[in-house]
Amino acid sequence: MILAILQARVSSSRLPGKVLKPILGLPMIIRQIERLQKAKLIDHLILATSDHITDNPLVELCQQINIEIFRGNLDDVLDRFYQSAKPKQPEHIVRLTGDCPLTDPYLIDKVIKFHLAGYFDYTSNAIEPTYPDGLDVEICRFPCLQLAWKQAYLPSQREHVTSFIHQQPEQFKLGSYKNNIDISELRWTVDEPLDFELVNQIYEYLYPTNPNFTTQDILDLYGKYPELKSYNTCYQRNEGFAKSLLKDQLFSK
Repeated sequence: MILAILQARVSSSRLPGKVLKPILGLPMIIRQIERLQKAKLIDHLILATSDHITDNPLVELCQQINIEIFRGNLDDVLDRFYQSAKPKQPEHIVRLTGDCPLTDPYLIDKVIKFHLAGYFDYTSNAIEPTYPDGLDVEICRFPCLQLAWKQAYLPSQREHVTSFIHQQPEQFKLGSYKNNIDISELRWTVDEPLDFELVNQIYEYLYPTNPNFTTQDILDLYGKYPELKSYNTCYQRNEGFAKSLLKDQLFSK
């Protein structure tokens, strides 16, 4: 089984409630799930959120659309992620985060195929980024996740789930999936108000006439409206991970 786990919570520090913010009348998380369900190689999808009261509205929303929910530790995301996967005992797990409403199901399938063909322990298109921030895909073998859950101890490793794995190339066989051109300067994730405004505009331009719009459709849109390209590039990629690394320094003292 290839199990996809979508991490999401309501209590985002930089843009609280972002997963519930409406895009063309539906919450952002529903728009992302809509796209994820088009990936052909994912066998099952679970949304992993916290057991904190603030995430009750997210749980109720996903129950309405029959998406399986797992609730776990708010701060120890690695534990939450592992515990959500454990009952399924999948062969491989695809990790996705709930701030990527432009996620590309065709790219997800390509990364999964690359991972399986290379017999990798862990594969991602974000180890050496060549895709826009917001199209990140990670997949790992379940035993690798289990080992990380047992051995990872740094705050960044518990918060960011897979960092323990991809930080140890001597222990794990890592696969890096790259685009034929580097467009990693583009930002399609949603962490800040400007990020949401951009994504909302992209949906308003493309979705009404083409609900299955692709990455190439977005790039074509940028060709018509070049101002969109730099709309939100003032923000740093992986800013949350950088903050976690600072916590590691305090933890180690």
